[in-house]
Amino acid sequence: MINVGTIVASAIFLVPATVAARFSGSLPTVLVWIAGAAVSLCGALCVAELGAAMPRAGGQFVYLTRAYGPLWGYLYGWGSSLVINPASVAAIAVGFATYAGHFLPLSAAGIKAAAVASIMGLTVLNCFGLKVGAVIQDVLTLIKIGAVAALILVCLLLPGGSTGNFQPVWPRESWGSLVGPFGLAMVAVLWAYDGWIEITYVGSEMKQPAKDMPRAIVLSTVLVSVLYLGVTAAMVYVLGREAMARSTLVAADAVTVVLGSAGASLLAGSILISTLGCNNGIVFTAARIPYAMAKSGQFFHWAGRVHPRFRVPVVSLLTQGLWSSLLALTGTYDQLFTYVVFVSFLFYAMSCGAVLILRRAAPEMPRPYRAWGYPVTPIVFILFALFLVGNSIKEQPRESAIGAGLLLAGLPLYWYWTGALGRWWSARSARAQR
Repeated sequence: MINVGTIVASAIFLVPATVAARFSGSLPTVLVWIAGAAVSLCGALCVAELGAAMPRAGGQFVYLTRAYGPLWGYLYGWGSSLVINPASVAAIAVGFATYAGHFLPLSAAGIKAAAVASIMGLTVLNCFGLKVGAVIQDVLTLIKIGAVAALILVCLLLPGGSTGNFQPVWPRESWGSLVGPFGLAMVAVLWAYDGWIEITYVGSEMKQPAKDMPRAIVLSTVLVSVLYLGVTAAMVYVLGREAMARSTLVAADAVTVVLGSAGASLLAGSILISTLGCNNGIVFTAARIPYAMAKSGQFFHWAGRVHPRFRVPVVSLLTQGLWSSLLALTGTYDQLFTYVVFVSFLFYAMSCGAVLILRRAAPEMPRPYRAWGYPVTPIVFILFALFLVGNSIKEQPRESAIGAGLLLAGLPLYWYWTGALGRWWSARSARAQR
């Protein structure tokens, strides 16, 4: 429920329009989702091996520290705490507020205010303990799975769609000219698939992590892939590629064709629940990363504080909520998910590399689960991640530079923390010798 609930958010109801605008034919708008599913599954299989072997709070922070050393673990934790997760929360909250505009006439400022209110509301709820967040996640995720399945069925089975809307099937442009648009479309698609790693952040709080974590990662990725392909095909069938590209609320527009305004309202309400469920999953899990960093002496010590009664990192949760709210106020949906994909795929590639490194460097490590298709799956994911990052730098240099700048801004603090810790340890050792 954490993984499916985090993956399925606002993106599948908004991103198909972004993807359709990149091409002049309908087939690439479907193929890009298949490619995104394959790439995501390769990454998920690799991270599942690491998660089963090292089921501790912090996820990739733990894996990268073990494989590459503390600097790279820190940079991931910093990037995740400053860019990846807060920008994800902010972008999804903006998507939530955008669909709230179906019911309320919201200005641009109103959309941002509604986004902030949703972020802080979920943050406060998750301060009341693990069980509260888990129950909210289960309920919202079940509703959203039903909503996505219903969207596919009504679009494909009710009158209003046509197979003629798939024309033209293939773009008029040459193959070479499609590389750039395909890469940019993949950024949006992989943002929609992102979330398969969320369960690793709470590994230390799972009852059977070695068994359940790989199962959750793989099954959630496969289930969501099927749902996404169904939604894309259904939208093309009802609207056609050109109408999709012009739409700002593409899912609502598709349902309006087959059910009228009442159907669009039902869908918009379901999307509001879907986005809330996704953000609850991220808020629920992501605050454990700065918590794990603080416990290892690589972050502000206050991030490691746990509420004495509810046993959750309350300070880390509230700080995350405030920073996510600030990002929601300052960025647009497309800008925010570009920051996320650019930074997160650097570390996803390194995590897949960690599988290769640790298989050689630590063959004795217990591995309750081994990645299917090794070594092909990590190599495929690494190569594609490098292409994606390079294409993002080429096609969207400003957003990529901002993402990289926010990541590198953590280096001075790392040197400060490690230097301060070194001086403390030296002083402690000297006192012990005396």
